[in-house]
Order: sequence, then structure tokens, then C-alpha cells
Amino acid sequence: MTGGPREEYELRPAGGASRIDYAAELNPQQLEVAMAGGGPLLVIAGAGSGKTRTLTYRVARLVETGVPPGAILLLTFTNKASSEMLARAETLLGGAVSAVGGTFHHAGHLALRRHGHVVGLPRNFTIADRDDAEDLLGECMEEQAAATDKRFPKPQVVLDMISMAANTLEPMKEVVTRRYPMHLDLLQELETWQGTYAARKMDLGIVDFDDLLTLWLRAMDQDAEVRSEFQRRFAYVMVDEYQDTNLLQAKIVDHLAAAHRNLMVVGDDAQSIYSFRGANFANIIKFNERYPDAKMFKLEINYRSSPEILALANASIEHNSQQYAKKLVSEQPPGPLPKLVPLERPDEQAAYLAQRIRDLENEGIDLDQIAVLYRSHYLSMELQLELSRRGIPFEIRSGIRFFEQAHIKDASSYLRIAANPMDELAWKRALRLLPKVGKATAAKIWAAVSKSKDPLGELSKKKLPAPKAAAAGMEDLARTMQAVLAQKDKPSAQLEAVLAGGFRTLLHDTYENANSRILDLETLAAYATRFQDTSQFLAELALYSNAVEPDTTGLPPERRLVLSTIHQAKGLEWQAVFVPWLVEGRFPDARALGEGSDEEERRLFYVAVTRARRHLELTYPLFAREGQYPSLRQRPSRFIEELPSRLVMLVHVNRAWGPAPRPEADVDPDDTDRWMDGKSPYDE
Repeated sequence: MTGGPREEYELRPAGGASRIDYAAELNPQQLEVAMAGGGPLLVIAGAGSGKTRTLTYRVARLVETGVPPGAILLLTFTNKASSEMLARAETLLGGAVSAVGGTFHHAGHLALRRHGHVVGLPRNFTIADRDDAEDLLGECMEEQAAATDKRFPKPQVVLDMISMAANTLEPMKEVVTRRYPMHLDLLQELETWQGTYAARKMDLGIVDFDDLLTLWLRAMDQDAEVRSEFQRRFAYVMVDEYQDTNLLQAKIVDHLAAAHRNLMVVGDDAQSIYSFRGANFANIIKFNERYPDAKMFKLEINYRSSPEILALANASIEHNSQQYAKKLVSEQPPGPLPKLVPLERPDEQAAYLAQRIRDLENEGIDLDQIAVLYRSHYLSMELQLELSRRGIPFEIRSGIRFFEQAHIKDASSYLRIAANPMDELAWKRALRLLPKVGKATAAKIWAAVSKSKDPLGELSKKKLPAPKAAAAGMEDLARTMQAVLAQKDKPSAQLEAVLAGGFRTLLHDTYENANSRILDLETLAAYATRFQDTSQFLAELALYSNAVEPDTTGLPPERRLVLSTIHQAKGLEWQAVFVPWLVEGRFPDARALGEGSDEEERRLFYVAVTRARRHLELTYPLFAREGQYPSLRQRPSRFIEELPSRLVMLVHVNRAWGPAPRPEADVDPDDTDRWMDGKSPYDE
């Protein structure tokens, strides 16, 4: 029936007496968040401040006041996080809580099952996993690859570019220019593959992981009814770890909250460290610009770290200009001052770390409660070697063991061929790295060269059974091997020759994180300088690649020291944390500084130190190899120089076999007053 008189009637939450004593369960800061009313809310939750607990009680409070659980949407970065929060809320309330919780992608999947037709998806669309997506993109690239002799990156690298463009809402040209400049000459092809791949997915009724968000946003952008339905259904939207959201996710959240504006975002700007994955720091730091009426809350009471560790963390992060100022306050008893430990060289730093880890273990701290956190995986090489020598069991959270990585084995195969031209396995491994050379072709080439008394000499001949498309790669291999042979029994120079001979390009074509892998090989080249001949070096690699795990009979499987990049360690905590390699260029990372800002690097340092509950040690070598220079004096990280000296205990390391050289004579007198309130690290 249309026409006639109308009136509005508001249905209010039922309310009622609370069964939860919020004031007894939460600290005053947490209580304020849990009891807050509607509207946009920004919660800056410091490290170890009970963020999860606060969110749980917030959900419980909303349900108690009569908000239907199904009208609450909780978006997190792992399904486990949302499940735990909702399970705790159910425990508090004594019954099921049917709020919708999960990752952005989980929510996007549910949305597209209902509204995918708006953007052209069939009801029965399927989700392609990463391997399937790479295969499909590879098919899209094949036709063009067959028609040219250009060397193209592998599908997984192109897929990373397409994914970055989707999550940052940037055109491919912008993504390639800023993040993949080595592939800028292929921009036209990349844009073509991006379009072809999208069209093929639609034709096949397939979506990849990124489509779950991009198509969800498109559906809300294009159809007002779809947008309105989501806004009506979810009266309250909460987002955890908001500092890690990208622009795509932020736009989805803004759509969901546009009508009721009951949006609560929780995060810590000081822990925004994932820009390399597309996370947008502006989402949290400029939240008040998008929501001028937002109320801000701060959780600054820390339940994890000692007062001494928090004093150091606070003193470091205050040097960032873009932040919400806060001071973490510890609820833990006083502990030891964080230690600052200069060592002479990288191998001595590794020996110190290993010995201190044993000391802490002897003091009663389990190995799994000790972590070494580093800026980049390549910085763990010397430590992995030292731990293996000493039989200290360790678990690597940042990847696989250094010498077991594919690119390490690939590069060393060139040295193996130079040392033993009849090494069939090394030949086949090196050959399979070449474009258009697969397992069968590599076997044929090996069969041909192995008949000669000079297999390497056969490389320069044109009669090898390789396809024409592989000719350029074969010529590159021949040149590289000549350069390697020219550096006989100089394994460090041989590795540098491999990198210079096209291996660097191969890494960029094969891996999204090519720069990190190049650093691995440069670190390996530095380590190789201590060997007098190539065979000795290769034997050492083989021994550590095939090293038997230390006997851990009687120990639980988790009772191992943790080695991890700081990025992988976010959200975790340990009794004792070591942060090595605190020198300029390593931490902060020179590549990050090249992008124009050290603030995210400082946030990374802040995340590292706030993982420690009671023991924190910061170490760095005074001298280390830099490129062709075997030993250059290292400048301590700016993150050390910025610290007031009263906040750390400076440790002088003496050698049992003799005094460590005191490097004052090697220090530029003009440099000594830069460090920690004008004191040299060697001042008594």
C-alpha cells in the first residue's frame, strides 16, 4: 500500500542488568573503550596493553546492551584471532555469540556468494589458490612469450605485481615504477597480462584471493542496494590491527560504516611495519581526517615488558614525527637494564649471542623463551653457523636454514662446476636455471658435454642440443663460467662473478623478494673470504647443509631457540630477546632509507624491543665486510645513537684467549661525540 500517513518508530536495544563486572575485569583505559557509545572510535593500543581482552569485552558489552550479535562485524587479520575473541565473549556471556567474525577475505567471500552476480560472477564461482593462479597467469603469458625472444619474469613475480596493484588501488605503471623498476621496460606487457588474466578469470568463473576484496568493493561501489544491505545488516563494525590495513581494505570499511558510523578501529601506529606488503600507514594516522568526530582512546598500560625495556622503547619511538604520542607504563616488576654490546666482528657477535643464550638457559630460561630478532634473514648466517657448531637447537621463523635455500644452492652450483667439471648434479642445476631449459634439455646438454675431456670448453660451442630460444642463456652461462674460472680458488670473488654474470637478473625474474636473496649471496661472499680454496668452501657448505640436528631427546619439540625477522615476530613475546646487527645500512636497512624515510624502520626497532619481557640485548659489530672492502668500521645504528646512555648497560666483551683490541685508534676523533650523549662506547 502506498500513500497515506506515516510515522517513524525506533527499535532500541533491550538492555538489562549486566552479569559482568567490567570495572573489576578491566583497567580504567580498557573499561573506557568497552563502555564507549556509538560513533567512530579510534583505539591506539600500545604493545602488550591487552588489546584482545578489550575487544572481547567490547563485544560482550554490545550484546549485553541488546545489540543483536549478528549485527556485529569483527574484522581481523587471522580467522584464529576472531575465533578466540568471540569464544571468550561467549564464555563471558554464558552463551553463543553469533557475531560475524573473520578476515577481510573471509567476509569478502561471504559477500560475493550473495552478491557476486552484480559484478558478473556466477553463483558457483570457485576460488583459485596461489598455485592455480600462477598456472592460469602463466597461460596468459605464454602466447606473448612464444612470439618474442624477450626474457620475461616468472608468473609468480608478475602475480605479485598484479596483487600489489589490486591492494594499493594503484595503476600497474605506478606499482612497477616505485616497487619493481628493474621490470619497467616490460610495462606494456605487464599491463596486457594484467587485463588478460582478469578476463580469463571472469570467463572461467574463478576468483583469486585479491578478487575477494576488489570485487566486494566493486559490488558496493556499483550497486546502492548492495551497499545499503551491508550497512543495514552490520550496525557495529570493529577492525583489529587497523595499522596493517591497505587502501582497499580501508575503503571497504568506510563503505560498511557510512550509514551508522558505528566504527571502532583498533591498532598501534607505532607498530605499522608492513608497507612492503601494501599496508597504508595513512589509514590509521589520518583516521581523524576522515572521521573528524571520532573519539580517541589510548591503551598505555603494558602487561608484558619490564619498566626498563619500556623506557628504552618510549625513548626510541618519540623520535618519530608522524605518530600518536603515548607513553607505555609497565605493570611488571623492575628488571635488568637492557644491554648494549659492541663486538669486534660479525663472527664474534655470533659467538657472543650463542654463549649468552647458553648462559640464560643455565639460569633457568627455556630455549623457546629466547629469541634472536633481526632486520633481514641474511643477517642470521653467522649465527646459524655458530649455533650449529655449539649444538644449540634452533627454529627459524623467517624462512629455511641459510644454506638450504634454493638460490644459495643454485649460485654454489657454478662454483661446484669450476671445482669439478664432472659434477653432473651441479651442471643440471645450473642448466635448469636458464630460460627455455627444462629437466630433459638439461640432461641432453650434460650428456653432450660430459663426453669431452673439457666439459666447460664445450659450452662455447654452438652444437649443443639446446633450443634456439635458449641460445642467449647458454652464452651467458659460458661467459659466467669463464669469469668464475678466472678467479680460481677465490670463492668470494667467484660468487661475485656469478652475481655479475646474470644471476642477479635471474633472481629478479624468479622471486618477488629478489633483493633479499641478493643480500644473502653477498653475505655468503663475505663469509667465503676466510677460505683459501673453493673446494674447502664447498665442503663447508655441504657439511652445514646436511648437518644432523642436535640430539633433543627428552625435550618437547617446541623447546628450541627462535630465530626470526622482526616482521615475523610481531604479536609474539619472549622472556629474552636479542637484536643483532644494529649498524647503519643493516638496521636501519639502507634500501628502506633510500625510499625517503627512517620512521618505519624505527617502528620496526620499537616492535623488536617490545617483544622482550625481561631481558633485552642489543648488539653490533664494529667492523664488517662492505662490498669489495674486507673490513670497514661500522657506524652504530641511529636507533642506538638516539638512546640516552642511562637506559642501557654498556657491556665490554673480553676474550678468554686474550684482550679484545680496543679500537680507539681506529676511530675518527670527530665521530666519538656522536654516540649516546657524547660518550664513546669504549669510555669507562
